[in-house]
Amino acid sequence: MKRTNTICLIFSLLLIVNCKSKDKQEEETNETTQPNIVLFLVDDMGWQDTSVPFWDKRTPFNDLYQTPNMERLASEGMKFTQAYATAVCSPTRISLMTGMNAARHQVTNWTLRKDALQPMETNHKTLSFPKWNVNGLSPVAGDENAIHATSLPQLLKDAGYFTIHSGKAHLGAIGTLGENPLNLGFDVNIAGHAAGAPESYLGMENFGNGKKGKAVWAVPGLEKYHGKDIFLTEAITLEAKLAIDKAQEKKKPFFLYMSHYAVHTPLYGDDRFVQKYLDVNLDPKEAKYASMIEGMDKSLGDIMDYLEENKLDKNTIILFMSDNGGLSVHARGGKPNTHNKPLSSGKGSAHEGGIREPMLVKWPGKVAPNSVTDKKVIIEDFYTTIIEMAGISNPKTIQTIDGVSFVPILENKPLENENRPLFWHYPNEWGPSGPGIGASSTVRLGDWKLIYFYRNQKIELYNITEDIGELNNLVDKDPEKTKELADVLTDYLKEVNAQIPTDKETGKHISYPNQTL
Repeated sequence: MKRTNTICLIFSLLLIVNCKSKDKQEEETNETTQPNIVLFLVDDMGWQDTSVPFWDKRTPFNDLYQTPNMERLASEGMKFTQAYATAVCSPTRISLMTGMNAARHQVTNWTLRKDALQPMETNHKTLSFPKWNVNGLSPVAGDENAIHATSLPQLLKDAGYFTIHSGKAHLGAIGTLGENPLNLGFDVNIAGHAAGAPESYLGMENFGNGKKGKAVWAVPGLEKYHGKDIFLTEAITLEAKLAIDKAQEKKKPFFLYMSHYAVHTPLYGDDRFVQKYLDVNLDPKEAKYASMIEGMDKSLGDIMDYLEENKLDKNTIILFMSDNGGLSVHARGGKPNTHNKPLSSGKGSAHEGGIREPMLVKWPGKVAPNSVTDKKVIIEDFYTTIIEMAGISNPKTIQTIDGVSFVPILENKPLENENRPLFWHYPNEWGPSGPGIGASSTVRLGDWKLIYFYRNQKIELYNITEDIGELNNLVDKDPEKTKELADVLTDYLKEVNAQIPTDKETGKHISYPNQTL
């Protein structure tokens, strides 16, 4: 009997040791496994189009919009209060995919028609605009009016990732290689093509397919949802989850670029959410907009739930960002240029309302939950950061990289180039008029921001820390700071060979910023 008990005890101890050893091996394996990465990009979402406050106080907008899943993500990760993109969509998306600043890649406006400037550019009264890279991003050398670069998804794919594109692409003009995400390193393309907006958000309207003269804007590849009562945001989310299933079958880490068409116009009421906003007498257009925000937030929650249900959440990084500031100058309810207050203006503007974005990052085991940073980052930084997150060392790229990894910020470590200048370059015409809208170049250095407008060679200087609404132009009060920033901006434009508009009357290039002082 005693001998039997002894044998049982020895067997139990061996079993415990073996289990602990196995657990340790699994833990070590998990620690060395490449993380899955979800990049959640929203179209035209403003800095305050959320119940998550990105300022030092809540605003009425934070109380209007309902985004519980953004709140959830913020509580599990880091909130960036000074994150920047460009003022319109295609330049942001190309910077994201290439790690280049817009002044360098020269896709400085939104793309659509091959080899063609936008009508508002060709018809401008006083300026002639440069032949910017209207064809967008190309995976091969020699494509005219396009930037040839090693794309982010291609690097990830080469490193073993299963790469998924879901939603809006808007990376290349119609008829170019860059039009199709499959040519840019994605294994799967869900609903992405050349256009930057959908003809319709409704499955009952076939997402615009079949409408006469609207083929350019019709969302492709979602035929299984045609005629069904489903919103576009929901459809591409369902397809994204199915694509993640494929990655799991292949036993590969995945990169999901969850690139929503929402909340870009046309404004459509999402029936799941719109009524409660109408019930509080919100302007009907604004109620539609709010419902699209909430539908986008549900998509975020659905992806997060899926990751948890499939035990993927502990090894999945989630990055949340918008591609430009919230639309405000037209197509909204209420007074134009007020939808991002206290920020000035909105989409299309060099003012903060056009370029400052809501940004969140969750990285289990790396990022402290419910943390906040006021460190400044810009859209091209995502390229370098994601490469580092994926464990890709010394990547071989064709292009010069401007982006700087913000991994040290996430890990609460010192950032070597924390005081670097950030640059925006928009030698183009967007169309509408409003504060900060028009052909311009901009630099942010520390607390200070200088904007140079090409049409009238006007300079604006603001201390953003003290004047977030850009109400007080300090050019006349601080000529030394004006000259300092004008020199920094001019030197950069020359360094990257940035394109400059021409005066139609004289045929000469408009002066550089520091030449006007």
